[in-house]
Amino acid sequence: MAERPLDDAVERVLAAFREEVGRGVSSRSEFERVKGRFLGREKGLVPALFVQLKSLPPQKRASFGARANAAKVEIENAVADLASDLERAEADSRDRAAGVDVTLPGRRARPGGLHPLTLVRRRIEDIFLRMGYSIADGPEVESDFHNFEALNFPPEHPARDTQDTLLLDRKARSPLLLRTHTSPVQIREMRRHGAPLRIIVPGRVYRRDEVDATHSPVFHQVEGLVVDRGISMADLKGTVTTFLGELFGRDTHARFIPTFFPFVEPGMQVNIDCFICRGVGCRTCHRSGWIEILGAGMVHPEILAAQGYDPERYTGFAFGVGVERIALLRYGVDDIRHFYANDLRFLRQF
Repeated sequence: MAERPLDDAVERVLAAFREEVGRGVSSRSEFERVKGRFLGREKGLVPALFVQLKSLPPQKRASFGARANAAKVEIENAVADLASDLERAEADSRDRAAGVDVTLPGRRARPGGLHPLTLVRRRIEDIFLRMGYSIADGPEVESDFHNFEALNFPPEHPARDTQDTLLLDRKARSPLLLRTHTSPVQIREMRRHGAPLRIIVPGRVYRRDEVDATHSPVFHQVEGLVVDRGISMADLKGTVTTFLGELFGRDTHARFIPTFFPFVEPGMQVNIDCFICRGVGCRTCHRSGWIEILGAGMVHPEILAAQGYDPERYTGFAFGVGVERIALLRYGVDDIRHFYANDLRFLRQF
């Protein structure tokens, strides 16, 4: 009678397995638990049956082994069927999750939009294209010659200091740098096309500035250049006044304040009456009633002569405006960093 529990071991294992399966196996974790409990190599109940053969008398081993093998085959087949059923269920679940219910209302695609800096740049370009200007472009990696020397910057000028300029190659005959303005393109266009010339040069420029609410080491400019016979200060003032009127409103007033730039003579700083308070004084114009907007001037005769023009026959004017500055003013943004943060909450306002 002492051997009877061992003889019933196969039936107990089969009964336990059938009970487990009867309760249902609906998840991958439950399947792995059942499979490990009965067929696991180290602690599985089926492998344990064959370990018990050693404790049986020789005359009972054959009978017990046959019953254990039959139980093993039954359990393995049942586990394989469970695996197939589970895989089908998982596949169906994935299909349902990925499927499209055609009875549901469609999802409206959110339309994209142009970046505010792109909007301002295109607005500026459109104004000058209607005035008969062409758009020119050039490299962002420039030589010291095109960026400074050809524009009449003396060697000791602060702009050429490494604290202000991002140099790439100091050892070259003409050191390479990231352009600090788009004026080098004007030099290239003057040499390439001669006169008459009427261009604007929009583009990205680089300076060694600390990032804060009004400064960035990377920003955008639009510069303009006109060279022809008989170009005068009146042409410059008329062009700039017309441009600012188109940009900020026809009732915009401009004032021209003499200043110094190495590449123009005379040079001037252009201010407009504050388009928010109309000259009364507010936070935007720092209570002065005027906003500094761009720099301009008549092209220096030495620059014309260096590019092959006769200063006695040809004259010209140039101007430059910051795209970010215009965008800050037009849209009432108080921090230049918003333009580079890629925050959709900010960008969707435009």
